[in-house]
Amino acid sequence: MREKVTRLFVAAAIAEACSWLALLVGMLVKYGPPGNELGVQIFGPIHGGLFIAYVLLTLAVARLHRWSLLATVVALASAVPPFATLAYERWARRRGMLGVDRQPAREPAPVG
Repeated sequence: MREKVTRLFVAAAIAEACSWLALLVGMLVKYGPPGNELGVQIFGPIHGGLFIAYVLLTLAVARLHRWSLLATVVALASAVPPFATLAYERWARRRGMLGVDRQPAREPAPVG
Protein backbone atom coordinates (compact mmCIF):
# COMPACT_ATOMS: atom_id res chain seq x y z
CA MET A 1 0.00 0.00 0.00
CA ARG A 2 2.87 2.35 0.78
CA GLU A 3 4.26 2.11 -2.76
CA LYS A 4 0.82 2.59 -4.30
CA VAL A 5 0.12 5.75 -2.28
CA THR A 6 3.58 7.07 -3.14
CA ARG A 7 2.99 6.46 -6.86
CA LEU A 8 -0.36 8.22 -6.59
CA PHE A 9 1.36 11.18 -4.88
CA VAL A 10 3.89 11.45 -7.71
CA ALA A 11 1.10 11.22 -10.30
CA ALA A 12 -0.91 13.87 -8.46
CA ALA A 13 2.11 16.20 -8.33
CA ILE A 14 2.57 15.89 -12.09
CA ALA A 15 -1.15 16.18 -12.85
CA GLU A 16 -1.52 19.22 -10.60
CA ALA A 17 1.31 20.96 -12.46
CA CYS A 18 -0.23 20.09 -15.83
CA SER A 19 -3.59 21.40 -14.69
CA TRP A 20 -1.87 24.65 -13.67
CA LEU A 21 -0.58 24.98 -17.23
CA ALA A 22 -4.05 24.35 -18.68
CA LEU A 23 -5.62 26.82 -16.27
CA LEU A 24 -3.02 29.49 -17.10
CA VAL A 25 -3.68 29.02 -20.81
CA GLY A 26 -7.41 29.25 -20.12
CA MET A 27 -6.85 32.48 -18.19
CA LEU A 28 -4.74 33.87 -21.03
CA VAL A 29 -7.57 33.18 -23.46
CA LYS A 30 -10.17 34.60 -21.07
CA TYR A 31 -8.37 37.89 -20.45
CA GLY A 32 -6.70 38.09 -23.86
CA PRO A 33 -8.22 39.42 -27.07
CA PRO A 34 -10.66 36.52 -27.69
CA GLY A 35 -12.34 36.93 -24.28
CA ASN A 36 -13.51 33.31 -24.13
CA GLU A 37 -14.19 31.87 -20.65
CA LEU A 38 -14.53 28.24 -21.76
CA GLY A 39 -10.95 27.28 -20.80
CA VAL A 40 -11.34 28.58 -17.26
CA GLN A 41 -14.76 26.97 -16.91
CA ILE A 42 -13.32 23.59 -17.92
CA PHE A 43 -9.88 23.62 -16.32
CA GLY A 44 -10.79 25.52 -13.14
CA PRO A 45 -12.74 22.66 -11.56
CA ILE A 46 -10.24 20.09 -12.86
CA HIS A 47 -7.38 22.00 -11.26
CA GLY A 48 -9.36 22.39 -8.04
CA GLY A 49 -9.99 18.65 -7.84
CA LEU A 50 -6.36 17.82 -8.54
CA PHE A 51 -5.28 20.39 -5.95
CA ILE A 52 -7.41 18.67 -3.30
CA ALA A 53 -6.15 15.23 -4.38
CA TYR A 54 -2.54 16.45 -4.09
CA VAL A 55 -3.17 17.85 -0.60
CA LEU A 56 -4.79 14.62 0.62
CA LEU A 57 -2.08 12.45 -0.92
CA THR A 58 0.61 14.70 0.57
CA LEU A 59 -0.85 14.15 4.03
CA ALA A 60 -1.04 10.38 3.44
CA VAL A 61 2.53 10.13 2.12
CA ALA A 62 3.85 12.35 4.90
CA ARG A 63 2.33 10.04 7.47
CA LEU A 64 3.42 6.82 5.74
CA HIS A 65 7.01 8.00 5.25
CA ARG A 66 7.13 9.91 8.55
CA TRP A 67 8.07 13.27 7.12
CA SER A 68 8.91 16.11 9.45
CA LEU A 69 6.36 18.85 9.99
CA LEU A 70 8.50 21.28 7.99
CA ALA A 71 8.74 18.91 5.00
CA THR A 72 4.99 18.38 5.09
CA VAL A 73 4.22 22.10 5.27
CA VAL A 74 6.59 22.83 2.38
CA ALA A 75 4.95 20.04 0.33
CA LEU A 76 1.53 21.50 1.01
CA ALA A 77 2.70 25.04 0.23
CA SER A 78 4.20 23.86 -3.07
CA ALA A 79 0.67 23.29 -4.37
CA VAL A 80 0.05 27.04 -4.48
CA PRO A 81 2.66 28.41 -6.94
CA PRO A 82 2.45 27.05 -10.49
CA PHE A 83 4.63 23.98 -11.16
CA ALA A 84 6.15 23.90 -7.65
CA THR A 85 4.76 20.40 -7.03
CA LEU A 86 7.12 19.08 -9.70
CA ALA A 87 10.11 20.70 -8.03
CA TYR A 88 9.09 19.40 -4.61
CA GLU A 89 8.51 15.85 -5.86
CA ARG A 90 11.95 15.75 -7.49
CA TRP A 91 13.58 17.22 -4.40
CA ALA A 92 11.85 14.69 -2.14
CA ARG A 93 12.86 11.83 -4.44
CA ARG A 94 16.52 12.92 -4.43
CA ARG A 95 16.48 13.14 -0.64
CA GLY A 96 15.01 9.63 -0.35
CA MET A 97 11.82 10.91 1.28
CA LEU A 98 9.59 8.91 -1.04
CA GLY A 99 11.22 5.59 -0.24
CA VAL A 100 11.65 4.92 -3.95
CA ASP A 101 15.20 4.00 -4.66
CA ARG A 102 16.68 4.16 -8.07
CA GLN A 103 17.61 0.88 -9.66
CA PRO A 104 20.62 -0.64 -7.96
CA ALA A 105 23.87 -0.69 -9.84
CA ARG A 106 24.38 -3.95 -11.70
CA GLU A 107 27.42 -6.10 -11.19
CA PRO A 108 29.86 -5.83 -14.07
CA ALA A 109 29.64 -8.76 -16.43
CA PRO A 110 32.82 -10.84 -16.82
CA VAL A 111 34.62 -10.28 -20.07
CA GLY A 112 36.09 -13.13 -22.06
